[in-house]
Amino acid sequence: MFALGFCLNSRFVLFCFVLFSELYVGIFSIGVGVNYGRIANNLPSPSQVPNLLKSLNINRVKVYDSDPKVLQAFAGTGIELIVGLGNEFLQKMSDPQQAQIWIQQNIQPYLSQTKITCINVGNEVLGADDGQSASYDSYLLPAMKTMYAALVNLGLNKQVCITTAHSLKILASSSPPSQGVFREDMVEYIKPILDFHSQVDSPFFINAYPYIAYKSDPDNVRLEYTLFEPNEGTVDPNTNLKYDNMLYAQIDAVYSAIKALGLTDVEVKISETGWPSKGDENEAGATVENAGMYNRNLMQRMQQGRGTPARPSQPIDIYIFALFNENMKNGSTSERNFGLYYPNGTLVYDLGVQSYALPRMDYSSSHKNVSNTYVLVLQCVSKFLLAYMII
Repeated sequence: MFALGFCLNSRFVLFCFVLFSELYVGIFSIGVGVNYGRIANNLPSPSQVPNLLKSLNINRVKVYDSDPKVLQAFAGTGIELIVGLGNEFLQKMSDPQQAQIWIQQNIQPYLSQTKITCINVGNEVLGADDGQSASYDSYLLPAMKTMYAALVNLGLNKQVCITTAHSLKILASSSPPSQGVFREDMVEYIKPILDFHSQVDSPFFINAYPYIAYKSDPDNVRLEYTLFEPNEGTVDPNTNLKYDNMLYAQIDAVYSAIKALGLTDVEVKISETGWPSKGDENEAGATVENAGMYNRNLMQRMQQGRGTPARPSQPIDIYIFALFNENMKNGSTSERNFGLYYPNGTLVYDLGVQSYALPRMDYSSSHKNVSNTYVLVLQCVSKFLLAYMII
């Protein structure tokens, strides 16, 4: 009787813990990445961030520099890290000697403990309209090539890849997706970059924000279509493929543009996408509710493991922007409010998972409460453990 009761109770306890684990890791067990920006003066120390990421089961992070404190903070965590090289370094990195010195100083010393998988050389260099970034156009590919050559010389090219992130401004057309093409003035830069990706087998990074399309034309762009909410969708007249969300249409438009330049073996990855939880009066759709819907729905789609309509069998690889709100970013209010978290470690909106406070951080009582499901599971486990003890 004792053995039977113990067996049944143990199985139920195990079932409860498994159930809770599945509910807890939930959406984030799909390997979603996140951008960890730090343009702020109120963020937790880098040493606290890995614990926060682990609580959400996030195992891939993209950063925008090579700060030693950040690289050291991720040592021994197993979290994959994409390290950024700022646009201001591109001209210098075009010198092979400087490229190798940079890697020896900023990448190689950390590789034994920190899982650095990629170097993102520059960010949104091509197609920029700020005047300054445009001056880096001619330095981008040479910097990518010299840094890759340095990795080869150091025997690290199988461990660390080289890429760069582009904005969708490099496209001349994205609708319908089958007619996606690059801007004519960008082709002279994009084509050799694509050839480079094909040769070294590295991904083509795109920063894609359906929010920007909605904000620019809220009267004609359907909010539901941008938020992955139920809607009638659109049909590409050339392929008869139906799209029920804008992000997937944008991804396929980039693939079409790449194919138009004669390449079919380059993988597109979304290096940034997200939705702001707050904006100025003229920034339509920038609300907590919409931001929560966008990221929850996106991650639920990814959990299904399906690709875009044009590439249904190829899983989508996405890095959410961003981990924290960043109070020192320039521009409109929305620029400072893309975070999943407030700087004090509380979630900006419900993500469908339970997160935990970082050590020594303020954490409001509204976020200390665990979910009802978790409470019920603990109660059932406690009852069965108590029953076992009585037996």
